[in-house]
Amino acid sequence: MTGANERYDLIVVGAGINGSGIARDAALRGLRPLLLDKGDIGGGTTSWSTRLIHGGLRYLEHAEVGLVRESLRERERLLRIASHLVEPLPLLLPIYAGDRRGPVLIRAGMIAYDALSFDKSLPHHRMLGRDETLQRVPGLNPLGLRGAALYFDGQITYPERLAVENAIDARDNGAEVRLYTEVEELLVAGGKVVGVSGRDLLADEPFEARAPLVVNVAGAWVDAVLRGVGTPTPLMGGTKGSHLVVGPFPGAPPTALYLEAKRDGRPFFVIPWNGQYLIGTTDERYGGDLDLIVASDDEIDYLLAETNRVVPTARLARPDVLWTYAGVRPLPHQPAGATGAITRRHVIHDHAGHGGPAGLVSIVGGKLTTYRELAEQTVDAAGRLLARALPRSTTGNEPLPGASGDGTFPVTGALELRSTDHLRRVYGSAAGAVVARAVSPGLPRPFDPVSGAIGAEIPYAFEREGARTLADALLRRTMVGLGPEVGIGADLAAAEVARQTLGWSEERAEREIRAYREFVSRYRPRSLGDALSPDSAADHVTMAVLKPR
Repeated sequence: MTGANERYDLIVVGAGINGSGIARDAALRGLRPLLLDKGDIGGGTTSWSTRLIHGGLRYLEHAEVGLVRESLRERERLLRIASHLVEPLPLLLPIYAGDRRGPVLIRAGMIAYDALSFDKSLPHHRMLGRDETLQRVPGLNPLGLRGAALYFDGQITYPERLAVENAIDARDNGAEVRLYTEVEELLVAGGKVVGVSGRDLLADEPFEARAPLVVNVAGAWVDAVLRGVGTPTPLMGGTKGSHLVVGPFPGAPPTALYLEAKRDGRPFFVIPWNGQYLIGTTDERYGGDLDLIVASDDEIDYLLAETNRVVPTARLARPDVLWTYAGVRPLPHQPAGATGAITRRHVIHDHAGHGGPAGLVSIVGGKLTTYRELAEQTVDAAGRLLARALPRSTTGNEPLPGASGDGTFPVTGALELRSTDHLRRVYGSAAGAVVARAVSPGLPRPFDPVSGAIGAEIPYAFEREGARTLADALLRRTMVGLGPEVGIGADLAAAEVARQTLGWSEERAEREIRAYREFVSRYRPRSLGDALSPDSAADHVTMAVLKPR
């Protein structure tokens, strides 16, 4: 049985941004963690966000001042320790007659936001009049426009990379990372959790590991991990959020818009992102399959209609949607009340203090922005539970691998300019290691004509960054799968590179391509056929799998 004889200080279940951050913090403080996930690093909730590193301006409406302050402090840290991935983002918040949030309330919120981020490096807000607002975003609907607030937060184009770099740095500092390993049972002896058992899903082998502490940070799947340990009520009660991705459109804003939906007053965003526009998000209760979440027709129509209302020249329709994505926020269980009022604050739930077994902690809630603080607090708690005197956390100052150095790397004459830009945006200072892998004649050349991603990134993803499938490489390493074609076409070239450099058989290459296209069909991508229904999305695999586009 794989892993049965290994001993760890703690087992972290879930390799999303929170779990990867916990593993890194623990490893850097001298513990030996085992990081497990039934899928890939950052393959769940981490990849479903609006891709913002923000203080949570709207949380002020719910008087969560402490959470806003924590978020703003962590935003500043991430601008330093992940400078290759996180960058300042100006946001324009238009104010219309009849909005629930008028100019006085917006200005008060902006003043409080600035006050709570007193140690920030970003500019303070500005209130704009109607004419200046239209000069900045000429496509805005002028009817009823009263002005706008201009303020700054942070954008992370690829949060998946943030999780990967945390996990890889954890591994490089002594952690073990095991992916596609599903925890099926918590092992309990004498009223204490002593380990986990389950299965390596790709190798189809049983798995068992033991440690004096298990940290359940499986996000929306927290309650699934807890099956059998007698938790009386669910811990998680997440809400579904969906996003649309469209190309540039008439009247498209040059800067991000933070808007109020007319239908329900909910805030939503229209954001320039990755050469496309990201529109979202929705917020509704969800009780369906956590492993297959698809944007519904109603959500798509809602986001299109609200965008067209604010930018009338857009005239966006379903054929304009390049792809969508949807996920469930890992929020605390709250069966009634407004979804927007459910706290985004995280809770470190020690089961022993709530009538459950010792040796088990579950993480409920949490935000992408505050993952590092959550990780530090969790490892502090682990030290107390393990009776270990741990050194102070250094993750607030220790740069992630891609942010160390000045971001420069050797550029060969074989690299195209777009490839150089892509490598810098995805890998930061680690791009030099990718270029160094380009030892064969074809590896410096792009395998994806859209992003400029080069062939060397495929073996690097598997050999250095822990990818185990083609989907891992395209969606969470090279980031090619987040382009307008969701990697369709590039997947053929990537599989061929893997065949030449990693020894894949032709049969494996075909199998990986089919599996990749089946997975991305949940995004309802235009490149796999127009207007896929959400009911058929899971089963849709193109018949032209091995034919170049």
